Amino acid sequence: MKLISGYSVSHGVAIGQAFVMETEGFRISEQTILTEAIDAELRRLHLALDAAAEEIVVNRESTRKALGQTFADIFEAQLQILRDTKLLGNFEEQIRNNLFSAEHAVTFVMGRHINIFRGIENSYIAEKVNDIRDIEKRLLRNLLGTRKETLGALTTPIILLATNLTPSETATLDPGYVKAFVTEQGGPGGHTAILASALEIPAVVGTGEFLKDVNGGDRLIVDGDRGIVIVDPDAKTLDKYRKILERNAVQVQTEEILPALTKDGTPLGILANIEFPYEAASCFDRGADGIGLFRTEFLYLTRKDDPTEDEHFEAYKHVVETMQGRPVTIRTFDFGADKKADRLFGEPEQNPALGLRGIRLALKRSDMFRCQLRAILRASAFGDIRIMFPLISTLNEFRRAKRTMLREAMEELQERNIAFNDKIKVGMMVEVPSAVITLDHFLRDADFFSIGTNDLIQYSMAVDRGNSKVNDLFAAEHPAVLRLLRWTIRFANRSRIPICLCGQMGGDPYGVVLLLGLGLRNVSCSSTNIARVKNVCRRLSIDDCRKIAHDALRMRSAADIQQFVKVRVHELLPDLFGKREE
Repeated sequence: MKLISGYSVSHGVAIGQAFVMETEGFRISEQTILTEAIDAELRRLHLALDAAAEEIVVNRESTRKALGQTFADIFEAQLQILRDTKLLGNFEEQIRNNLFSAEHAVTFVMGRHINIFRGIENSYIAEKVNDIRDIEKRLLRNLLGTRKETLGALTTPIILLATNLTPSETATLDPGYVKAFVTEQGGPGGHTAILASALEIPAVVGTGEFLKDVNGGDRLIVDGDRGIVIVDPDAKTLDKYRKILERNAVQVQTEEILPALTKDGTPLGILANIEFPYEAASCFDRGADGIGLFRTEFLYLTRKDDPTEDEHFEAYKHVVETMQGRPVTIRTFDFGADKKADRLFGEPEQNPALGLRGIRLALKRSDMFRCQLRAILRASAFGDIRIMFPLISTLNEFRRAKRTMLREAMEELQERNIAFNDKIKVGMMVEVPSAVITLDHFLRDADFFSIGTNDLIQYSMAVDRGNSKVNDLFAAEHPAVLRLLRWTIRFANRSRIPICLCGQMGGDPYGVVLLLGLGLRNVSCSSTNIARVKNVCRRLSIDDCRKIAHDALRMRSAADIQQFVKVRVHELLPDLFGKREE
C-alpha cells in the first residue's frame, strides 16, 4: 500500500481501478521546407487553425449547456489566444523566413510562449501554460492527421491518472464513468481544478511524479477531502473507505432535508459558500439555510475586461431567485495574494498578502467597486441580499466602503429610477487580528460579522497558507486562533450582532463541534459538506460541545487539540465514525 499526497481541489471519496492517460508526446523534429513549398505550408497551417477553432467552439458550447457561461468563458479565452493576429504572425514568420514546417513552427512559437509564462511568479498567469499546451496539441493533431481517443468513450467506471489535464480534457469527463482523477501537475487555482469542482468529481492534483509507480487496473482510493491517494489499499483501509462511502450516501439522503438542530434542540444556521451562480440550485436542494458567502471573483478571472453592471446583476439576481427567499450574502471582490487578476494591479508587490488586496483594492478602484455595488443593490429588489466587505482592518475602511461608496451607488440608482432595498444589511469579514481586537469600534456601522478563518489563521500565525514548507503551522485549532475565535464570538453574542463563520473550519465536523462549544450558531460551508455537518450537530448537545471546547482551550498545541477533539467526538458518536486511523 502506498500513500500519495497532493492538493485537494474537489471534495469526495472514490474507490476504483486506475486508468493511466498516456502523455500525448508529439515529437517534432526541426523540419525545414523548400522555398517553393511556403504557400502550401501556410495553407496547411491555416486549415489546422480553422479546425482547432471549430473544436474549441464545440467545447465552449457543450460546456455552456452543461455548466453555464462562466465555464464556457474558459474556452472563449482559448479561442482569443488562437485568433491572436500576433500569434498567427509568429507562425507565418517562422515558415516564411526560417523555412520551418508548420509543425515545427507551432512547437517553436508555443514553446517560446510557455517559457515566458513559466518565468512569471504568479499562479494565475502560470496557469495559462495549460491553455497554451491545449492549443498546441490541437494544432499538432490537425497538422499530423491524428485523432486522440476521447475520454468520453469510456464504458466502465475508472479513476483517471494523468501528468496533467487541460481544461478541454476535463470538461469532457463524464462523472458517470470518471469517479475521480489525480494529476502529477496543477494547483488549486487552475481551470482544471475549477471544472473538477463544478462537475463534482473528487480530484487531487499536484502530487508530483507517481505515474511510473502505478499500472492501469491497480485499485486506488482517492480521498478528495484530505488530498491523498492510496494505491493498492490493504483490506482494512479498503473496508474503512467503503464504510465512508456508505455513510456519506446515507448522510446525503437523510440529513440534507432535516432542520439544522443540535441534539438538545438548539437551532443552527447551516449556510453554503459558492463560487458560481449555478451552484445555488445545489445549495437549495441540499437544504442550505441560505448563502453565507457568495464569492464574486469569477466574474473577473476569465476575461481581459471588467464585467458590466448588467453582467453582475444577472449573476446576483439568478442566485437570489434560486434561493427562494433564503438570505444571500454577497462578498464584494476580494483580489490579491492567491486570488490574482493581474490587469487590476500595477507593479508586482513584494509581499502581496500584506499589500493591495480585498477592500483596499476596491477603494482604489472606486469605479469598478461602485459598479458592483449598484448591481448588488439592483438584485436586492428581488430577494434577501446582504453585502459583505472583505479584509477589513480599520474602521475607516469600512466607513468609506459603506458611507461613501455604497451611498454613492444608491444615489446613482435613484437618479436612474431603479428600485433597490435601501435598508440592505451591510457586514464585514473578520479575518485580520486588528479587526478582532477592535470589534467594538464597528458596532455602530456593521449589521453583521462573518469570520474568515483561512485568512485569520494566515495573519495571526504569520503563515502563507499556500506554502507547503510551513503547512504544519496552518491550523484552525492552534490555541492562539481558538482564543481569537472565542473572543470574536463572545463579543458578537454579547452585543447581539449576528455572526457566522465561512472559512474551511465551518465544513469540518470536528471544527464545528469546537465552534458550537465556543458559542457560534451559524456556519457557512461547501454544499457538499452540509449533510455531514448536520449529521454531527444533530447527534451532539450544546453541553457536549462546550465541554470539548473548554478542555481543548487548556491545551497548548494544535496537534493535541485536533487529536483530542477527534477522540472525544468518536467516543460520543461511535456509530457515526467508528474507529478512525490517521
